[in-house]
Amino acid sequence: GCSRFAVYSCSSYIPEMPKKWIPLESNPEVITEFALRIGLDTNKWAFHDVFGLDDELLAMVPQPVLAVMLLFPVTKESDEADRKADEARPADAAGSGDVYYMKQTIGNACGTIAVLHSIGNNLQQLSLAPDSFLERFYSATKPLSPAARGAYLESPPENAPDIQEAHQAAGQKGNTAPPPPEQDVDLHFIAFVEHQGQLWELDGRRAGPINHGPTQQNTLLKDVARVTKDFIARYLAALACTVTGTSIVQEAPQKELS
Repeated sequence: GCSRFAVYSCSSYIPEMPKKWIPLESNPEVITEFALRIGLDTNKWAFHDVFGLDDELLAMVPQPVLAVMLLFPVTKESDEADRKADEARPADAAGSGDVYYMKQTIGNACGTIAVLHSIGNNLQQLSLAPDSFLERFYSATKPLSPAARGAYLESPPENAPDIQEAHQAAGQKGNTAPPPPEQDVDLHFIAFVEHQGQLWELDGRRAGPINHGPTQQNTLLKDVARVTKDFIARYLAALACTVTGTSIVQEAPQKELS
């Protein structure tokens, strides 16, 4: 079996990151509480488990779905495939328009990056608390490049909001004890969103956003499942490990944190 922690995996394709955080658990309650603490109004939208990729399991996820976060094991084969794909498809980053995308420069921060990608591409439907981390972060980083957004998260300017304390607190929660920041567990979070009728894969390790073709909000979850099944068949079929997901869905009102 596989741990539910999303931990950045250092490899020859991705340089090692000097700054590392405690990884987030792939747990919708933990991620929803984390999102609430940094400014997301979770009375209407919250994170929900995606238990599997088959139709009957996808049907258990409340609709509509705004974004899907996917947790999967990183292998040498998948890393090499990512490197070759980035070399062969440089135009995706240039053709992504105003998709909100940022680079990952902090080890073990892929869960937080996936949350920021998921929320940042759905600001028209989600509500953010005034003067919260999320409101201030998106306002400050919207005009920046993906690399500059990653640098802003890693080393916030003076008087800028800092997410590290909230991330570290969330990393301590969940059903299992978190591994230490310096440990690499070879699991990684990415996000999928719909933007202007296209399905975008957002991974802070990659060259840029990756376009997987047409989608719409009511088919987003199934389209993500289709892309994920293809990925598993090519690179993860030999692993005794499941891919897990978390999605932003419309839910009943939840209690606010005290």
